[in-house]
Amino acid sequence: MQFDAYEEQAFESRAVHVGVPRESGVGVGIPVHQVAAFQFDTLDAAAQEFQTGATHSYSRIQNPTLRALEARVSALEGGAATVALASGQAATFTAMLGVLRAGDHVVSTGSVFGGTAGLLNNVLPLMGVQTTLVENTPAAVRAALRENTRLVWAETIGNPAADIADIRALADLAHEHGALLGIDNTWGGVGYLCRPLEHGADLVTHSLTKWAAGHGSVLGGSVTVGAAHDLTRLPVFTDGEPNLLAQRGADALAWRLRWLGAHQLGMNLAPHAAGVIALGLETLALRLERESATALTLARALEADERVTRVSYPGLPSSAHHTLAKQYLRGGYGAVLTFEVPDPARFLSQLQLIRMAPNLGDTRTLVIHPWTTTHGRLPEAARRAAGVTPHSIRMSVGVEHPQDLLADLQRALS
Repeated sequence: MQFDAYEEQAFESRAVHVGVPRESGVGVGIPVHQVAAFQFDTLDAAAQEFQTGATHSYSRIQNPTLRALEARVSALEGGAATVALASGQAATFTAMLGVLRAGDHVVSTGSVFGGTAGLLNNVLPLMGVQTTLVENTPAAVRAALRENTRLVWAETIGNPAADIADIRALADLAHEHGALLGIDNTWGGVGYLCRPLEHGADLVTHSLTKWAAGHGSVLGGSVTVGAAHDLTRLPVFTDGEPNLLAQRGADALAWRLRWLGAHQLGMNLAPHAAGVIALGLETLALRLERESATALTLARALEADERVTRVSYPGLPSSAHHTLAKQYLRGGYGAVLTFEVPDPARFLSQLQLIRMAPNLGDTRTLVIHPWTTTHGRLPEAARRAAGVTPHSIRMSVGVEHPQDLLADLQRALS
């Protein structure tokens, strides 16, 4: 099924139209195809489908709801192709595995999500892939590059340090070295705040669980590839005869990601979850605009409060990353801020409106203590490298009234 591209329309218009066919008798919205398999009229039709994958056979391989969601995510990120998967963790793993093989090396900024650090430190080494975690600066990345470095990894806005990746500089470094740049753009709101592919990134991942779905109701993830990426110096694409690059051409990267994540590993997104996420995308701009504005209001108030020892938010002029934030972010500085208080346990116990839960991008404002939860299994050095201290509180701002949130914070601080 083909969808109109809406290339000339703004983000808000693409978010509600892409993926919905313009045909008489077709519903205005993306239908959920809650089925495991699709039928064939003839044996020849079945054989042809399994050779080409042009239509649908089995939902692990093709599903119309997932394809509509993938088209929408691609349009919002400005990508050439998207693979939807069961979670953000599945998407990150697929993106990394898609370009790596035993003997390869990854350079990643240290301020990444705890689950990503787990993949880099615990899972990839089992496959013969080593990682060097570095400070989130181009100079630190350059110094860590090796002859066998195939992937540079960073987050648009670091979790939970709220530092900003210099995407263009990292892309230039990676490409100069023959590697690819992968960016976790979850905090970038599926292209609303930032579109890393426009700045040279080759791969963009999302936890669609977060702002895309928007209501904390389903899990999902995605990997989006850009139209321009050089695979000629990546052995996983060039070794063998014939090699994958020669077989698939410009489609090689997207094909391998779908083959690994869906066909081989079966980390598929359920059709119902895909439908929920597609619906959530339709209001993402409205939510994230409001949440970002509220986050800036709260960050300013917390920074001025003597009971708060530190506030990390790229929208504050005092942030070391404010200049990069103005360069790469649009429509706001994001909905997440991290701050430090002397007694996190007491502070958290006094909140009455704000809830404690390990999620982001919810309509409800949520807080968590990363030191003991999301990053709790990492070694202390890795936690501190990610911007986490025993006093850190990460807050994902929702759509509640700003004054109600501020009153709750003031009450807890008292």
